[in-house]
Amino acid sequence: MPPVTIAQIAEHIGGTVQGNAQHCVTEMGNLTTAQSHQLSFLSNPKYAKDLSDTKAGAVIINEQTTEAYSGNAIIVKDPYVGFAKAAQFLDTTPKQANGISARANIDPSAVIGNNVAIGSGAVIAAGAIVGADTIIGPNTYIGERAKLGEGVNLRANVTIYHEVVLGDRVSVHSGSVIGCDGFGYANDKGIWVKIPQMGTVVVGHDTEIGAGCTIDRGAIDNTIIGKHVIIDNQVHMAHNVQVGDFSCLCGAIGIAGSAIIGKYVVIAGQCAINGHISIADKVQITGNSMVTKSIKEAGVYSSGMPVLPNREWQKNTVQQRQIGKLFDRVKQLELSLKNQDK
Repeated sequence: MPPVTIAQIAEHIGGTVQGNAQHCVTEMGNLTTAQSHQLSFLSNPKYAKDLSDTKAGAVIINEQTTEAYSGNAIIVKDPYVGFAKAAQFLDTTPKQANGISARANIDPSAVIGNNVAIGSGAVIAAGAIVGADTIIGPNTYIGERAKLGEGVNLRANVTIYHEVVLGDRVSVHSGSVIGCDGFGYANDKGIWVKIPQMGTVVVGHDTEIGAGCTIDRGAIDNTIIGKHVIIDNQVHMAHNVQVGDFSCLCGAIGIAGSAIIGKYVVIAGQCAINGHISIADKVQITGNSMVTKSIKEAGVYSSGMPVLPNREWQKNTVQQRQIGKLFDRVKQLELSLKNQDK
């Protein structure tokens, strides 16, 4: 990226400059290893000791840190948010496509907006609508009558099934499949009878979906993901799930059918969410938890077992296996005491 001044970055992220506003940087850098052409940040106080030795061209800090640092700085209220915005400004990630490749397969009935880029091997099926400024990576498939909003960014090898709706500025990473069949079957005397999944998937504006995710279409009604939702890699979402606005789903989560996730919910990695339950707004669920019943109040919830030294874990496991016998013994003691009182 061409060099930009600290003043330009400060204007972009809403900060003020301390020191030489015309100093130029080209990329972000770690506080301990950054050089003069790099911009760093300090958001965690435990790394404040590294400020005195940093060689970064400038550091993003808050007002409270200015007393401890006299070098070039951009002062913001929240340095971590400032870092995120500065990193966006300096981002050099290449686009998946530029222009419309001659090797893309676009059905004549598809509607393609202005300034759309479509990579080699991409397929745009009949009746699909692609909004302006959208980027469709190589070998990505857009199914019949799917509708993509403006500024959508689909990486290589993404599959968007028929009639799926993506809002403006939705981002989907490689290998994800949106709108595949939900796991719907009826059992007829031991024979599985497939139930066609007649709903679709609707994704709100500014939502980002990681790599290798699978989001099933609804059985009758739609699977719905709200706006500004962030979904990590390898998340599975079954048919008719609903996820509220501004929620965060971390890696390797499995959500069973018809579960309803509220707004501002954070679910950590490897959690399992049962079907046909609801989770209230602003709930946080820690990693490796299994949620089998509805959660009706905001708060932090856990059920995963943290790691222990092996011998301690073995001891606890043996004791847990004895809980049933211990319970029976306590009941017998209670009964004996009751009989003695008589």
